[in-house]
Amino acid sequence: MFGKRPGLKPLAARKQILITESELNRAQLVQDWHTLVEEVHMLADQARTVRSMASAVASLVAGIASFRRKKPPADEAKPSWWRTALKRAQLVSSLWSEFRARP
Repeated sequence: MFGKRPGLKPLAARKQILITESELNRAQLVQDWHTLVEEVHMLADQARTVRSMASAVASLVAGIASFRRKKPPADEAKPSWWRTALKRAQLVSSLWSEFRARP
């Protein structure tokens, strides 16, 4: 028995090392998962920002295009000032809804 080491102690030590390593890997996986979720949320926020900016730019371009349209010939009846004011108010309202700060 002198010179022989019992085989159970090294196996138990190896088992404990593997269990500890597994726990560390599990903790790292959870941390990586949380990081991934945060990055996906940030990407979604950026996509929403880009979408709202694109929508605002499209509304602005449409508004500018409506101002630059050709005027009707002089022989046609002029639209009433009430209809013109209503169209301008609709344009301002749509631009306001696109550019106002959102919560």
